Amino acid sequence: MYNLLKGKKGIIFGALNNMSLAWKVAERAYEEGAEIVLTNTPISLRFGDIEELAKKCNTIVIPADATSIEDLENLIDKAMEYFGGKFDFILHSVAMSMNVRKGKSYDNLNYNYLNKTLDISAISFHKVLQVAKKKDAINDWGSVLALSYVAAQRTLYGYNDMADAKAMLESIARSFGYIYGREKKIRVNTISQSPTLTTAGSGVKGIDGLLDFTERMSPLGNATADEFADFCITLFSDLTRKVTMQNLFHDGGFSSMGMSLRAMTMYNQALDNPKEPDGFDI
Repeated sequence: MYNLLKGKKGIIFGALNNMSLAWKVAERAYEEGAEIVLTNTPISLRFGDIEELAKKCNTIVIPADATSIEDLENLIDKAMEYFGGKFDFILHSVAMSMNVRKGKSYDNLNYNYLNKTLDISAISFHKVLQVAKKKDAINDWGSVLALSYVAAQRTLYGYNDMADAKAMLESIARSFGYIYGREKKIRVNTISQSPTLTTAGSGVKGIDGLLDFTERMSPLGNATADEFADFCITLFSDLTRKVTMQNLFHDGGFSSMGMSLRAMTMYNQALDNPKEPDGFDI
């Protein structure tokens, strides 16, 4: 351990169980000397194991729906009371799409679901930032991170309206990052992580194939959940004080690739048996 977060305090959204990226970040932040507060929606708290994590990290859990201003105000107030003042970092690891869950294709979206996707997965990030700023809750040179994905820039089969949400999320980081940086020296960034076998990710159709594809395409291979946590720690630390308004790819190089030798080899092998995934001839 490096004590990179010694004396720092922060709020972590989205930990559900030990397969969650937010869970890994919470563990690493605590190991690196930080005091943390955990939060998730009330329904998630009933189905997850967050109390186990809180015990491990010697902290408390404050229920909050990230789409509710009232909940966020309560969360910030109680966190500041627990910390005895301002804090230094926030991780926003919040996302959900009913269109994806219900198997709606992108050209047949349910617009009520779309509105919920955007509110939960992107606008909630703006709400978190806005409430924190109005309450002057974050210390100067603090750091706020949100979890994005390469589908914000590129079309990936099946990612659906979540791609729109991630594009909005990154835009919010840039726009709010300018204001927060100018006024309070607070950094706002997003991390575009490799596909990772989290609780949510394991339920996505075709996740095994995507993981294999990106592993073959990435010169360094996929970034793991533990490696994601390590990266977050550096961005919460004072070592990255001039990094802001960025979408930072943490994907083993996948986002810069066109075609790798390993992926091309697999493609050529597939030509010997040209079948579509549903079994129809090409």
